[in-house]
Amino acid sequence: MDEREALAELFEAQRALLRTVAHRMLGSLDEADDAVQEAWLRLCRVDAGEVDNLAGWLRTVVTRICLDMLRSRRSRREDPAEQEVLDQVAHSVQGSPPEDEALLADSVSRALLVVLDTLEPIERIAFVLHDMFAVPFSEIAPVVERTPVATKKIASRARHKVRGTPVVPAAELARNRQIVSAFLAAARAGDLTAVLAVLAPDVVRRADRVAVPPGGVAEARGARAVAEGTAALAHRSQLAELALVNGAVGIVVAPRGRLLFALTFTIEDDRITEYDVIADPARLRRLDLAVLS
Repeated sequence: MDEREALAELFEAQRALLRTVAHRMLGSLDEADDAVQEAWLRLCRVDAGEVDNLAGWLRTVVTRICLDMLRSRRSRREDPAEQEVLDQVAHSVQGSPPEDEALLADSVSRALLVVLDTLEPIERIAFVLHDMFAVPFSEIAPVVERTPVATKKIASRARHKVRGTPVVPAAELARNRQIVSAFLAAARAGDLTAVLAVLAPDVVRRADRVAVPPGGVAEARGARAVAEGTAALAHRSQLAELALVNGAVGIVVAPRGRLLFALTFTIEDDRITEYDVIADPARLRRLDLAVLS
């Protein structure tokens, strides 16, 4: 075995972990693969014999690549291509989830990826490395170009954002979670009877126009009309998860961890009296999203 083959074998032993780290940081399996491949190319350009800790070196390189990618992504979002977003809405929720949806669901929740996507790049890096992979702040600090103390504060700030702050008492939050969870399970199954069971008779469903399928209406009133519309969109529900939306129990629809819809609910007497489907990009950006622990 020559030197290049030996190096490739050592790299392949680290590939799976590097891909997992990159996926948490980027929220995209394709981008994670690109980051890992770039790390391999950089490894090929250095004297591997001078690398004392290959695993640590590769993790640092992948992290820096991901940080650059996150910063570039953030810069592009300052001038969003709204038509591209609308096209995503139109096409991403059709048919069965792609193969990598199953991989994503097995590794990390879509809701967490959505929330991570709201963090600043260095917040995401610090949180992912420390809270998800137990990397010491002393090793994270040089990557984000902060002191270990400042890096710890950054991770703490990110942790607070990820966890969020409920706006209702714990008991009410737990009960509302049961109701919204039952609604989501019924919607996924396309079970009209089960959907009706959690809706108030005079329930109202409002939706941004971009979220309405062809021939649909932006506002539906009455349990039967709302339930039929919900059951008809069972395919969208396969990509949905519970989340904390503006401090209350809500739902995010996020194929590949990219937010397309958010649902907010009004619940009275253990029944859903109103829910909104938010899909307008400007409205989505204004939402306060957190993981529902």
